Amino acid sequence: MLLPLQLSSRNHSQQRHLGNIRRHLLQSGLSPSTPNALMRLYDDLLSNGYYTTRLWIGTPPQEFALIVDNGSTVTYVPCSSCAHCGKHQDPRFQPDLSSTYQPVKCNPSCNCDDEKKQCTYDRRYAEMSSSSGVLGEDVISFGHESELVPQRAVFGCENRETVGKNAIGDSFSLCYGGMDVGGGAMVLGNFTPPPEMVFSHSDPFRNLYYNIELKEMHVAGKRLKLPAGVFDGRHGTVLDSGTTYAYLPEDAFVASRSAILREVHFLKRVRGPDPNFDDTCVSGAGRDVSQLSKIFPEVELVFNNGNKLLLSPENYLFRHRKLSGAYCLGIFPNTESTTLLGGIVVRNTLVTYDRGNDSIGFLKNNCSELWRRVPSSDAPAPALLVSQSNDSNGEITPAPTPSGSPPNVLPGSPAECHFQGE
Repeated sequence: MLLPLQLSSRNHSQQRHLGNIRRHLLQSGLSPSTPNALMRLYDDLLSNGYYTTRLWIGTPPQEFALIVDNGSTVTYVPCSSCAHCGKHQDPRFQPDLSSTYQPVKCNPSCNCDDEKKQCTYDRRYAEMSSSSGVLGEDVISFGHESELVPQRAVFGCENRETVGKNAIGDSFSLCYGGMDVGGGAMVLGNFTPPPEMVFSHSDPFRNLYYNIELKEMHVAGKRLKLPAGVFDGRHGTVLDSGTTYAYLPEDAFVASRSAILREVHFLKRVRGPDPNFDDTCVSGAGRDVSQLSKIFPEVELVFNNGNKLLLSPENYLFRHRKLSGAYCLGIFPNTESTTLLGGIVVRNTLVTYDRGNDSIGFLKNNCSELWRRVPSSDAPAPALLVSQSNDSNGEITPAPTPSGSPPNVLPGSPAECHFQGE
């Protein structure tokens, strides 16, 4: 596992747009071939636009709430020397207080600050934020639920040093909680996949992103009539845990939107919660999420290998924050030909990024139940946990819908799962 360190961070408003694994292992008697870092996820996708976890850096350990984003190339926390790092929940990382911290000295594989004789980095993101700083190395701790002992890692340098030392397997898994629930879990390392898990090939040589081979979409059991290769344009079909919604090429968006609306023609069309956006919303479906599958159609993603991922309504809808019993489509048109699948698509789905076997697996799961079935941790939960609050109608308030022109630059790299300082 690689956990880079970054000195500056994006502000909160910019971040918003950006498994039962243990139970399965206990019931089946299976065990991973290498240790796992099993980590709790906090927050709700649509209320904050991201999930967070906890890591401890240095000796003695300094604690940080970090945003989980597999579409970002750098993991970072703000350092004490940063002059423009904004406000954060946790104190800044202080290298001078860690007895195990070491700067990464200049070498041919990095950009160098000649004055400090230390490696540097500079990252710029699609929403026009940026981060730059120096590279360091220190000890990372994963909390008491983890089977891993603290590991040394290079911060801010994209390599596979820790994985190469067999500290953990070359794989990680994310499991996001469902609508109105939030939370979930993350596992760093290999585990034996359940037989029900469906896989798609992921080509690491195609681009710098976690991609799958999506061939078709079905709505209510009917294949959408789409141009051949519509999901294979530019970067193909990309999974990005740091993106909230799904963005499809224009043809696929129009066809899927029309097909879903045909199946719920008896519901009333209503305006979206934000007049600045042209959301597709309907009312009259009731507030009980468990009953949505009786009203809205199932959507299937069909991979090139014939495997199918079933999407329930919570995987493509979000609650209307102003009208009780109303829902809006969490699918939007992309401004270019890439298909971008954000966190809403994989709610209550265990997603395994098996980098060693160039594949990504999916398993429908109650992700929010995971931590009620494993021993509790002595590690404190981040204060962000309280963000799962309800409004006066008892409904989670979603993040603002993306604009009609979503970013057409996809930040990310399949080298590792990254974290951003919160």
